[in-house]
Amino acid sequence: MTDAEALIETMGRDARDAATRLAATPTAVKAGALRAAAAAMRDRQGAILAANATDMANGAANGLSPAMLDRLRLDPARVEGVAAALEAVAALPDPVGEIIKAWTQPNGLRFERVRVPLGVVGIVYESRPNVTADAGALCLMAGNACILRGGSEAIESSRAIHAALLDGLRAAGLPETAIQLVPTPDRAAVGAMLGAAGLIDIIIPRGGKSLVARVQAEARVPVLAHLDGINHVYIDKAADPAKARAIAVNAKLRRTGVCGAMETLLIDRAAPERVAKDVVAALLDGGCELRVTPELLPFDARLLAADAEDWDTEYLDAVLSVARVDGVDGAMAHIARHGSHHTDAIVTEDAATAETFLAGVDSAIVLHNASTQFADGGEFGFGAEIGISTGRLHARGPVALEGLTTYKTLVRGSGQVRPG
Repeated sequence: MTDAEALIETMGRDARDAATRLAATPTAVKAGALRAAAAAMRDRQGAILAANATDMANGAANGLSPAMLDRLRLDPARVEGVAAALEAVAALPDPVGEIIKAWTQPNGLRFERVRVPLGVVGIVYESRPNVTADAGALCLMAGNACILRGGSEAIESSRAIHAALLDGLRAAGLPETAIQLVPTPDRAAVGAMLGAAGLIDIIIPRGGKSLVARVQAEARVPVLAHLDGINHVYIDKAADPAKARAIAVNAKLRRTGVCGAMETLLIDRAAPERVAKDVVAALLDGGCELRVTPELLPFDARLLAADAEDWDTEYLDAVLSVARVDGVDGAMAHIARHGSHHTDAIVTEDAATAETFLAGVDSAIVLHNASTQFADGGEFGFGAEIGISTGRLHARGPVALEGLTTYKTLVRGSGQVRPG
């Protein structure tokens, strides 16, 4: 057994013991731990920002892109946002013990399908130190223990945030092993987590394509993940011009490095040319590089010609591919061919066209007249998210408390036996 395997085995066994206790922990105790952790986050703000400054300096020296540095960066407002998210999760309804369905069979047996925790959740993530708090909070409130393995680029920030979470656990009298942070940046620890069947119940990767692909290829533990966020906004011929412009600019440029950022803009060929030109100009003026189909090139000298790879690229930067399509059917065909089943939006004032798009696009999140940047658990009212799942099993879209539970069936009888 390697050192990494021994480390993860010890952490896994400790997490399993903690998970057994958490499954029976009252809601008020779990919520109290999160509120205490939020207070500790505020008390420790100086230490957290100092740790983040170290990570930012190291990231810049190591050549992290501006988008990745933005993911990594913390400031007082972002620290307060993380603390507020802990409190928001604490205020959410506890899913553990919820009766999903109840029924009685003709023989008098009474059935209840009840939510229960998953057990031990492993989260592997990159860059964004707030994930340490979001993942720890959501797992705790859903009655799960978790093992967190953050990226090396955010290691100091993650340690500082984890210290606040431990303060919260101690204040509530809960085991510190309920939220564990892998102490080493050694990549072998990730491999050990992926092979920890029987100790870790599910792995959730949150990061770039190479990380998620590795997890999906190597894991011997069930995986809940998305691989790409190739998200589209389709501007229909019946779009309101002001909405089209505002939504397109926000979907791309609010934060280019998040998984909900638009990567391809589709414009109906039947849309007025002035609307198309206005949206294109707004994106260019906002500092976005646009790679477009040939018919759009005459709009502006700053436009570049797209190639075949652009339609299948998650830029996570101020780069966007743009195409004109033949109506909503053309848009849906393009999304079906090039999308990643993550988040796609339509801008239109035609209700029937909107419903066609909402029903016909097979993505985890589909929006009408709203920015793709709303692909976030907090914006859904979930307090936070542990990631966005684009699969079809267990959970889809932002994964929050409910997505971190499974269920069991309770059966109550009065002496029934099954006839031979």
